[in-house]
Amino acid sequence: MKEITQDRAERIARAHACEHCGEYSFKKLKVKAASESHRKALGEVWHVSKTCGVCGMEHELGIDAEGDIVYAT
Repeated sequence: MKEITQDRAERIARAHACEHCGEYSFKKLKVKAASESHRKALGEVWHVSKTCGVCGMEHELGIDAEGDIVYAT
């Protein structure tokens, strides 16, 4: 199985609305490779940090190799 690209992970993250206000506008969006501990424990391949452009709430997402979100905080 081939892992999704970083660009695809970014598109998935942008398609996930803010959990506080429901908007899709983000001030910051950072996608980086997951840490080894998150890879083993959660199956996370990409780690996303983003800040809502409307309410300012900060979010973190974990995306697995198939493009599914494994956690969102």
